[in-house]
Amino acid sequence: MKIAVYPGSFDPITKGHIDILKNGAEIFDKVIIAVARNSEKNAFLTVDERVSLIKASVKDIENVEVDSFEGLTIEYAKKRNANVILRGLRAVSDFEYEMQLSQANSALSSEIKTIFMITKPKYNFISSSTIKEIYLNNGDISKFVPEPVYNFLKNKKK
Repeated sequence: MKIAVYPGSFDPITKGHIDILKNGAEIFDKVIIAVARNSEKNAFLTVDERVSLIKASVKDIENVEVDSFEGLTIEYAKKRNANVILRGLRAVSDFEYEMQLSQANSALSSEIKTIFMITKPKYNFISSSTIKEIYLNNGDISKFVPEPVYNFLKNKKK
């Protein structure tokens, strides 16, 4: 069974993330979207909120599981018997950071490979940071995030 772990903060998950996830789900038997518990990041949404929103956003994709983890991604991937770490690229600027991360993971565990997927061009400018900025300044984020995320954030403002 080919299992991929798709790690990230997903704070919040975007349509670009979902695009990568759907592509991965077509290739792998199972994709585990793994929300990182990173105490150094100033989180916009709690981990539980992110997990819940992701579950609602991917409920129609049968071979996707949603989880959260702490620590090194490579150790989590080993624990989940994953063969692959799935990472999304929006622009060339993402590549250098992702390449370094991939090489570090490979040095820690050469049996787990990193696969990069590129989002559709219509999503390549969308980032969680951009979504937060638009949202916090009362802009319309409906075309950038899945409907459950949009509804949650719309209700959160009330």
